[in-house]
Amino acid sequence: MKNKKKEKGSQKDPQKKKELSWKEVFSLNKRAVLLWCRECPMVFVSAAIHAAIEALVPYLTLYFSARLLDELADLRRPEILRKWVIVLLAADAAAYLLKALVFRWKQAFHSTTYYQGEVRIARKLLTMDFCAADDAATHELLSRIHQREMWTSWGLGKIYEHFESMVKELFRIMGAAALTVSLFRLPVRSRAGWLTMLNNPVFLLLLVLVMVGVTILSPWLSTKAQMRVMKHDEPQKFGNRVYFFCMDLFRQEKRAADMRIYRQDVYGVERVRKVADSKNGMCSSMARDARGWMGCLFALSAATSRLFLGVVYLFVCLKAWGGAFGVGSVTQYIGGITAFSTGFAGALRVIGEARVNSDTLKMVFQFLDIPNEMYQGSLTVEKRSDRKYEVEFRNVSFRYPGTEGWALKNVSLKFRVGERLAVVGQNGSGKTTFIKLLCRLYDPTEGEILLNGIDIRKYNYREYLGVFSVVFQDFQLLAVSLLENVAAGSNLENAGAGSFAAGSGGDGRIGKGMERSAEERRRDIRRQDYDRERAAQCIRRAGLSEWLAARPEGLDTILYKELDEKGMQISGGEAQKIAIARSLYHDAPFIILDEPTAALDPMAEYEIYTKFSEIVGDRTAIYISHRLASCRFCDEIVVFHEGSILQRGSHESLLAQDGGKYSELWNAQAQYYKEPSHKESFCAL
Repeated sequence: MKNKKKEKGSQKDPQKKKELSWKEVFSLNKRAVLLWCRECPMVFVSAAIHAAIEALVPYLTLYFSARLLDELADLRRPEILRKWVIVLLAADAAAYLLKALVFRWKQAFHSTTYYQGEVRIARKLLTMDFCAADDAATHELLSRIHQREMWTSWGLGKIYEHFESMVKELFRIMGAAALTVSLFRLPVRSRAGWLTMLNNPVFLLLLVLVMVGVTILSPWLSTKAQMRVMKHDEPQKFGNRVYFFCMDLFRQEKRAADMRIYRQDVYGVERVRKVADSKNGMCSSMARDARGWMGCLFALSAATSRLFLGVVYLFVCLKAWGGAFGVGSVTQYIGGITAFSTGFAGALRVIGEARVNSDTLKMVFQFLDIPNEMYQGSLTVEKRSDRKYEVEFRNVSFRYPGTEGWALKNVSLKFRVGERLAVVGQNGSGKTTFIKLLCRLYDPTEGEILLNGIDIRKYNYREYLGVFSVVFQDFQLLAVSLLENVAAGSNLENAGAGSFAAGSGGDGRIGKGMERSAEERRRDIRRQDYDRERAAQCIRRAGLSEWLAARPEGLDTILYKELDEKGMQISGGEAQKIAIARSLYHDAPFIILDEPTAALDPMAEYEIYTKFSEIVGDRTAIYISHRLASCRFCDEIVVFHEGSILQRGSHESLLAQDGGKYSELWNAQAQYYKEPSHKESFCAL
């Protein structure tokens, strides 16, 4: 039994983390402040000015009120009382007017901080290596950062609050010091008896030490309580993740039918209730801690601050009783020294919160510091009007980061210029990985890929990507105009960030979160250097001639309704054809079609097949499909199996290979189109 206890005690808590040193805390917060100052300098300037005014304005009222009370308690001269009242009211009105104006100015800048944070995350995701953006660990890290922001507002956004609070507390301390410095200089009168001990420097020193100690103790206890809150991060993260997932279920129009048929709403509500009870309810670990040490620490912090207030009242009142100053000064000194303590405690609280927040800052900078390890290259890709580009895979093998199995193994393949190449195989055979390597979204683990005899890693990365037009199976369209969807990809430098959306619509389109009006977007479109005739021609070649002719606004038709109530909903097949038109407008030497007819009806699919050569033109085409019937339109077929090329050849030659993988796949699909026997027909009925 003792051994078990010893063994249990020796095990380390996986959730327990080593606390950051003060040096790390300072470094992280300094970097965060500099980041904000570089991105939004006026946010901090306006916050500092507002904080200074907010801290100092109350002292005007306090000072003039004290003078008014002194006059009331002493000579009560009407002309002096009238003067102090007028000065008090005028100063108070002017100060609060200035404070309100600066507050509005500050808020105008502050309102941009959330969007600036979103832009920062989006910019990093779009500029990091694809392999890093595609890594589950990256999205897990982002999820943790987002959870912290939603749960406790920790993160880079907290830096703004801490900066404003610290400036306000420092000015509050300075203003309070100016008002209370005379409190310790003014002596109690000699005839006050035992109260003269208040003049003793030793007593004053002890009193100051007690006040400072109590002032430090309150924010220290609060910081300890906040650190206990952060220990519940893991269970809260899971609870928030379940909550947001289930709540999002009810908002997705594509899930509406399933939600009603299979009563998934019951599952969602029940799951949220259970998580709320177990992670956030009265029986959760955080609730138990709130009733225990965490709650005690917060309570002790509040009680300590009130204890300080009692000491201040006692000291000031005793000095006033001893004749050190008048009644009006009591108000001034109590208000001033209380403000001094509040400012000092507030500054310490900000420092404590900054330490707690540093753990989240570390995660944020861990994300922002994800390195781009992929070599970008420097060679210029030759612009050839004859499109004579040849790509060769030479003994290429690839293994995804963090995995042991090979996704591709020893693949060698050379594309002939103008060839129509079909890539087929079962799920997991390596087709998608093959395309990712070809487009240099990943670099090979072994071997090399050559463009016109030169390793593709030596080419300028952006220029190399321009060699390919790709229609991915999970393509994305924007909730903007048809023209922008087709042409904007070729005008990224001119289109600017305004043409892009902040988030995904979840159904093959992007566009939620943009706030431009429809008229502003149309003006934007007119300013771009788009070739409207070329865009219309590409749309017609993709099989949307009649559809385009039926649109009153033609190329200016807005897709989807997220940004414009007049936008139109389009079917999956129409969206797929628009994606094909976009790849044609890009006019790259290589065109890659990943399941390009998956959402099309049989007639539309047949139209695409019969016009395949016309659509592709003189490009080299790579066609990925599970429907082997489409492979008959290609010059050569490559069969992938378990990461290797198993067969290659024409449709007829591969079918002639009895027992071959292609023949097996073909017959497996063809059996559903053969005429059934009478028995099979009866069973089917």
